[in-house]
Amino acid sequence: MRRRAEYEKRARVIKALAHPSRLMMVDALVDGDLCVCELQKIVGSDMSTVSKHLSVLKAAGIVSDRKVGQQVHYSLRVHCILNFFECIEAVVKSAAGEQLELVR
Repeated sequence: MRRRAEYEKRARVIKALAHPSRLMMVDALVDGDLCVCELQKIVGSDMSTVSKHLSVLKAAGIVSDRKVGQQVHYSLRVHCILNFFECIEAVVKSAAGEQLELVR
């Protein structure tokens, strides 16, 4: 049986992803590094909000950052997060299918 601390670590990662803006950022980083200003355009929030979201993702170990001149660029630490996204999509489709069956 797994120890509680291991589940808490997993929950921290899942909680970090539990916001549409953060999901959008992670999805955008699949194609490579992006600066905060580029992520801001994608998400459509102010710079402060985007920075806070990135801080949450970084603390959870999902993204890393590096300074390039005056800009900070972010990248995914592990690309296997995409497998998690695929799993979420499968759950969403399955739930939608169940809802459709209930309506019929």
